[in-house]
Amino acid sequence: MRFSTRSPTVSLTALLLTVPFLLTVPRAHAQSVPADSSSVAAPAPAPPVDLPATDTRARAPASAAPNDQVSLDDIRNFSRVYEVVRQAYVEKVDNKTLMKAAITGMLSGLDPHSEYLDKDGLTQLSEDTTGEYSGLGIEVLQVDGGLHIVSPIDDTPAARAGIKAGDNIVKINGTLIDPGNVDEMFKQLRGKPGSKIDLTIAHDKSDKLIDLHLVRENIAVSSVKVRELEPGYAYLRVSQFQDDTAGDLERKLGELIQKNGAQKGAVLDLRNNPGGLLTAAVGVSDEFLDSGTIVTTRGRLQDANMSFNAHPGDRLNGAPMIVLTNNGTASAAEIVSGALKDNHRALIMGQRTFGKGVVQTVVPLDAEHAVKITTARYYTPNGTSIQAEGIKPDIALADLTVNKADSGPVLISSEADLPNHLANEHAKTGNDINDDGSAADGKLATSDYALSQALNVLKGMALRQPAAVRR
Repeated sequence: MRFSTRSPTVSLTALLLTVPFLLTVPRAHAQSVPADSSSVAAPAPAPPVDLPATDTRARAPASAAPNDQVSLDDIRNFSRVYEVVRQAYVEKVDNKTLMKAAITGMLSGLDPHSEYLDKDGLTQLSEDTTGEYSGLGIEVLQVDGGLHIVSPIDDTPAARAGIKAGDNIVKINGTLIDPGNVDEMFKQLRGKPGSKIDLTIAHDKSDKLIDLHLVRENIAVSSVKVRELEPGYAYLRVSQFQDDTAGDLERKLGELIQKNGAQKGAVLDLRNNPGGLLTAAVGVSDEFLDSGTIVTTRGRLQDANMSFNAHPGDRLNGAPMIVLTNNGTASAAEIVSGALKDNHRALIMGQRTFGKGVVQTVVPLDAEHAVKITTARYYTPNGTSIQAEGIKPDIALADLTVNKADSGPVLISSEADLPNHLANEHAKTGNDINDDGSAADGKLATSDYALSQALNVLKGMALRQPAAVRR
């Protein structure tokens, strides 16, 4: 597996690029960091991923300008509010809880991705970056005091129950979710394997509520699936970017090529991929690029300015590629989409991506607490920020389903069906002239319309390739 170089050396604790969870970036190629465009350092004694030591600290920016100092009045107001809540709130609140709420509120007021991480939060970080945890298999983002589903993970309780990207969780175990309890409700999504949970879901653009009864499972997601759609055309599904994703893709694609020969083209399916490790996103992009920039990040801190570049060696030897995206394609998945699009290596097909283009840095405070704060934006090779914009597909596809048309049997569909027709003197014995592949195409179209369209476009692109590549 090839890793891309970057400059300068990172001293931030980690880089994150996912919507709901953190991603990591390597430290001079040697260490992993979350790819949600943020820096992460996991505290001892059990770091969630291979991250810098806990004494690593991001260098603070220059001190505030004289006209931006905190006034004594502001400090007094904070102290007064704190004391009013402590003395007059309807229920007694201890000082530790109040201070945590104050810190949480300060960070949540900045943007949807900055937050305070306690021991449980750091444990969740470990689970998210390794892809192993007990829960339902959904990536969730807190939006406007509610829980918005970014995407379900393949072959998990959530996916099997029909939960879709864009859905909203309205109730958990009968309790309505509101801004006052959203953090606590979010924690209930995970639990011991075999434990039950009831969700009330509202599908996107629907006012009908759906009750689901789910059982939590151990989620150990294999993030890469590789197979042939038909001879010579590979299907590469990456459901999220974990620590081993790039190596897993390299191995599985290599096995496919060794077994079936060089591929005429490939579909890279990043639909409903919420992101993951930055190192994995860079590694996957590098598998299909010979040169060029993969992604850059820019922020106020000098160490937030980084560039990742591709190395020679295209796993598909220039064979055409289609990248499938939708509204659930986010963060690290958008890095791969942008890298392949801007380097003219692949066509993007489907729907506009989620548009999460900011970087968070996770700065450890002590062994059990950290702050995840947005410190930079990331840019595609053309210098484009996708923040709140997403990546526009080269070929747009609506979210459609296809049903087989009802029609009566056709008695005569070709010359071969006519009585007394002249035989083809070169016809092979037992050749079925009706076996033209349309049945398989129809099956694919009805099961996955977007994928069937991607395959059709890919075939057209492959016809324009030199014979040496098409073989």
